[in-house]
Amino acid sequence: MSDRISVSLGDDGVADVRLNRPDKLNALDAEMFEALVGAGDALARERGLRAVVLSGEGRAFCAGLDFASFQAAAPDGGARSLFERGPASPANHAQRAAWVWRELPVPVIAAVHGVAYGGGLQIALAADVRIVAPDARLSVRELHWGLVPDMSGTQTLRHLVRLDVAKELTYTARVVDAEEAVRLGLATRVEAQPREAAFALAREIAARSPDAVRAAKRLLEGAYEAGVAEGLRLEETLQRGLVGRPNQVEAVRANLERRPARFRDPD
Repeated sequence: MSDRISVSLGDDGVADVRLNRPDKLNALDAEMFEALVGAGDALARERGLRAVVLSGEGRAFCAGLDFASFQAAAPDGGARSLFERGPASPANHAQRAAWVWRELPVPVIAAVHGVAYGGGLQIALAADVRIVAPDARLSVRELHWGLVPDMSGTQTLRHLVRLDVAKELTYTARVVDAEEAVRLGLATRVEAQPREAAFALAREIAARSPDAVRAAKRLLEGAYEAGVAEGLRLEETLQRGLVGRPNQVEAVRANLERRPARFRDPD
């Protein structure tokens, strides 16, 4: 694993994933893109994974694209590699640096402090929950550089804010503070210590049936995209897959016996 990302998986099944380029405010260079995708893919293979906390080392979550690093690379070489598309995902390489967190079967909680600009914001938007520090500053920054959002941000932003709000934020590239981010829907809540709050939430989730948590993520995301009939069928299909299974039975027993549940890792 590249030193651009640090990953540790606790005994409770909560993964601590940190962007680790603090001297550059965790800006995205080619190595950081590779490390983000690699970390997400590796975690997806962990049967014991229950939840993920995604944060940044140093003074910021992520300042966005490191333009200097790509300008120093071979002409157009870096840009072309970011647009490469593999067979297993609808996202290209740049998009997967964010979308890989949406693809994970477990909840991802982004703990955001300092700046989350451009690609950094798009990574945070791919998380299930965003807990932001009072000093956090967020920006759909791409038009500031003559570009458009291209790391899956359009696919996540459209479910969080109204279309006119998304357009205003994108057209102006303006910076949004933490309180406004919550009001608009870019962030879930403000916490003085967002990483600690994120871990508390992750551990609460990790104590639930992992089968049910994974099914809930599939259900909420799938139903949001589906029509009524398809959404109702998805509810039924996922529920049928849970009822009477060992982890569902254990959830009932643990509650009735007033003890911590002992869940099995998902198949």
